[in-house]
Amino acid sequence: MTIRFGFYGRVSTEDNQDPEASRAWQLHRARALIESRGGEVVAEFFDVDKSRSIPWQLRPHAAALIEELKDPERGFDAVVIGEPQRAFYGNQYSLTFPLFEHFGVPLWVPEVGGPIDPVNEAHDMIMGVFGGLSKGERNRIKIRVRAAMAAITATEGRFLGGRPPYGYSLQDAGPHPNPGKAADGRRLRRLVADPVTSRVVRWIYSEFLKGRGYLDIAEDLTLQGILSPSASDPGRNKHRDQRAWSKYAVRVILTNPRYTGHQVWNKQRKDEILLDIENVALGTTTKQRWNTKDQWIWSEHPVHDAIVSVEEYQRVQEILATRARGQFSQRPHPTRRPYAFRGVLFCGYCERRMQGNWNNHQALLPVPFPRPVRHRQRARPSQGRLPSGVGDSG
Repeated sequence: MTIRFGFYGRVSTEDNQDPEASRAWQLHRARALIESRGGEVVAEFFDVDKSRSIPWQLRPHAAALIEELKDPERGFDAVVIGEPQRAFYGNQYSLTFPLFEHFGVPLWVPEVGGPIDPVNEAHDMIMGVFGGLSKGERNRIKIRVRAAMAAITATEGRFLGGRPPYGYSLQDAGPHPNPGKAADGRRLRRLVADPVTSRVVRWIYSEFLKGRGYLDIAEDLTLQGILSPSASDPGRNKHRDQRAWSKYAVRVILTNPRYTGHQVWNKQRKDEILLDIENVALGTTTKQRWNTKDQWIWSEHPVHDAIVSVEEYQRVQEILATRARGQFSQRPHPTRRPYAFRGVLFCGYCERRMQGNWNNHQALLPVPFPRPVRHRQRARPSQGRLPSGVGDSG
């Protein structure tokens, strides 16, 4: 009699493995266990790009498997996994196996040599050990990767991937130094200053050092017809508004140390946060948070084209720090005109957040686009303009 099996496996980017290859060898291990006993895999549940720290209920295919367990008409009689370290992390086994036991679905594991016996203490202990090993392995991977990236940044200044900052483009820098990655066609890349957008970055720094603010610079760039960072690279910024410069885009440019020609890493970190502090069993989610500047890793020497000098960048940071101290040294003033929908309304056309404005004794919520050109010219006729040719894109 053939035993019908559902197969579960998982792979994530942190494992640095090809998803198809990982699925193949996990499935091979599972079949090697069950086929000699008349088993056949009739259903597959394989999570890709999901960290092992994510609980089963939040992994798409693992959650689908749990739902199938609840169905008396499910298409399989038992479940087999390819490797326990990839399926269970920490205490996930002790939180998940009771569901298999409750619905009467045996769970087969290669390391156990067959189905897990619910009353066998040795089986329970072994699976608990694999959960701890999985957690330890993940932590070791994180430590090794972070140490390697810190060393590569400091000594080589190698471009470590991601989207190039506004003002730069990517240039081929030769084959990858890792022989395995080079054999796969991977190549190094380096940042080079874009002839047009790099001039915009220099202009932003110059105007800010003259005393202008974020919003003032953003409005001026929009009115001059300069494409915003999102509009300059629309293919990778589809989720952002591309109609105008925002003050946040200006701030990102003014606080990015890579414009000095140095590679900088470890500006952000990933913290695991409990999904529900009242129910620890739900597991954690990962959030990115900013590190303090003393934790940033700078390359020892400039490694790509510098758009601004280190001295200019440091002067800008000192001004920003001074403004921040002045801004928060006083207690905030309560608004005289509260708006019922403050901070929750967005424009249906451009998706920008609408801001409150009081006009003719009425509360209005317009979209904060730049002021009319004629008004800006009357208010600041002597402001610096971009060099000729840079603003011809609009």
